[in-house]
Amino acid sequence: MLASIPLLILPFALYNLAMTGALGAGGVAVFEDTVTSLAMLSGATWSMSVGDLLIVGSLVLLFVEILKATRTSSKTLVDHILSMVLFIVFLIEFLAVAGAATDVFFILMAISFIDVIAGFTISMRTAGRDVSIGL
Repeated sequence: MLASIPLLILPFALYNLAMTGALGAGGVAVFEDTVTSLAMLSGATWSMSVGDLLIVGSLVLLFVEILKATRTSSKTLVDHILSMVLFIVFLIEFLAVAGAATDVFFILMAISFIDVIAGFTISMRTAGRDVSIGL
């Protein structure tokens, strides 16, 4: 049953922890803090913020979620339902909570939406291939 829990709940929980001030006194302003900066060959300086790091980590989790969607088991439907519930919670929070009206949260919500659409699409494609007609 633990395998059915959407992994994208981790960035959702981290964002909400930051919004409540558990990750720092600044609230969601902690996502603007610079994690690293590198001097590029062009002379420009590239910097990565905490919010950027959260988005990159979420994209890695999205990849794992898409891999989970390719399995054919009874847990797949539960995984899709929970992913849809998570997206709905993302959407409600984005619309109703002032601290969630940021670009980082919107991108996390878009990643969750892609998880829902990709999960259902991949499951339908693999289910279509599993059907065999015996003659």
